[in-house]
Amino acid sequence: MIEGILIGLETALSLKNLSMVMMGCFFGTIIGMLPGLGPMTAIALMIPITYGFEPATGLILMAGVYYGAVFGGSTSSILINAPGVPGTVATAFDGYPMAQQGKAGKALAIAAYSSFAGGTIATIFLLFAAPSLSKVSLAFRSPDYFALMVLGLTAVSAFSAKGQFLKAMMMVVLGLMLASVGQDSLSDITRFTFGNINLLDGISFVLVVMATFAMSEALTIILKRKDPSRATQQISFSKLGSIRLDKEERNKMLKTIPRSSVIGFLVGVLPGAGATIASFLAYGMERNFVSEEEKKKFGKGSVHGLAAPETANNAACSGAFVPLLTLGIPGSGTTAVMLGALLGFGIQPGPRLYMTHPEIFWSVIMSMYIGMVILLILNLPLIPYIARILAVPKNFLIPLILFFSVTGIYLMSFNNFDIFLMIGIAVVATFLRLYKFPMPPLILAFVLGGLMEENLRRSLIISNGSFEFLWDRTLTTIILILTVTIVSWQAYKSFKKRTNIIN
Repeated sequence: MIEGILIGLETALSLKNLSMVMMGCFFGTIIGMLPGLGPMTAIALMIPITYGFEPATGLILMAGVYYGAVFGGSTSSILINAPGVPGTVATAFDGYPMAQQGKAGKALAIAAYSSFAGGTIATIFLLFAAPSLSKVSLAFRSPDYFALMVLGLTAVSAFSAKGQFLKAMMMVVLGLMLASVGQDSLSDITRFTFGNINLLDGISFVLVVMATFAMSEALTIILKRKDPSRATQQISFSKLGSIRLDKEERNKMLKTIPRSSVIGFLVGVLPGAGATIASFLAYGMERNFVSEEEKKKFGKGSVHGLAAPETANNAACSGAFVPLLTLGIPGSGTTAVMLGALLGFGIQPGPRLYMTHPEIFWSVIMSMYIGMVILLILNLPLIPYIARILAVPKNFLIPLILFFSVTGIYLMSFNNFDIFLMIGIAVVATFLRLYKFPMPPLILAFVLGGLMEENLRRSLIISNGSFEFLWDRTLTTIILILTVTIVSWQAYKSFKKRTNIIN
């Protein structure tokens, strides 16, 4: 492990990769602050830039954007009660009341320190957990991987917003359908191309990501005609208040950060859970840990209530890299985008990544340490100035997003058809968004579709066309039982809810 850490440090501290960490953190922080956008949109815009980079450099840049966006998302939550990313929704519960009390500077400082601590502690966990899990996962075979991917897709749907399980499963099916377009790798039979030669190679992953996140996000904002930047007129950025914390506030943070870091990391490891669930869970758990007097302060500007979700959501970001790097299974929608980018580089994340590409494996982990320090330095002194970015009108921002989306896709293929296809998918995705259909399950299914098919075929060949492989191996059976349990539980909750409504 020591050798791996040294390799990671050498790779991460190179001038090129160090500049990528800085660029990713800065760009991610800005995107995270802008309500309506998020890390997936930011990473989608980054993917065309990363092609031509070395895999380690590209992943370091995208990782920086990821935790930078979550780190910066707290600013809009605290100042204007408009979360920049879903993972910072819980931050607004106590952050915004603090800002209204004239303690915006303190609230932003608590968020910055908590984010730094949560991310750093989780990265230390990642340092030890990832190699250990990688060794265990070497025992996995094709049936196990197929079952694990089914579990991952089910878990993403199960952990979706309340009442959206069915919608999430529909998006999973749509993602698998899109993944099957093109020429079959084994038989060379064309599938769902409708005689169009441009679809023989399938639909580009970057195209789908850009359409479903970057372009559809911009179109959604246009249709809703909302400009959260107008709310910034209520904030006097010159009067943010002091960012210094007193002894009592520091003691409260020291109690909250360790337990919220553990919660955040463990939730982040679960496929499909992510930063949003981690932040809400940490917020609820913290409320149970504090005294009765402190409980009354929750929702009114509690230090515990602000530090807990900020610690947990950043810890969850690091935790999401565990299944990505060791199993090749994305832990969240954002890491699904990263998985697609890695596959584009010709790198297959999984148990063997630890041995075949140690420079990628360890450099990403080491760059996280560096990134957390950069984010702290970036956010604390520059809070009054960075906050002004929130005042950027959407009529300037949206054309830029659309321009970079169209230009990025065209420069990758030099094919006009891809532009029209992207616009078509973006329009469909926009209407799905308006009807509250979640996008991450679609991306996850699209990325895993090819891998699922490959492992299913391999399993069927090994078992001579029989489906006995589903119960021949104990590990496969356990994973499938867990999948059935999740689906059954969701069905039970839906049935119970419907029964209560009827009664």
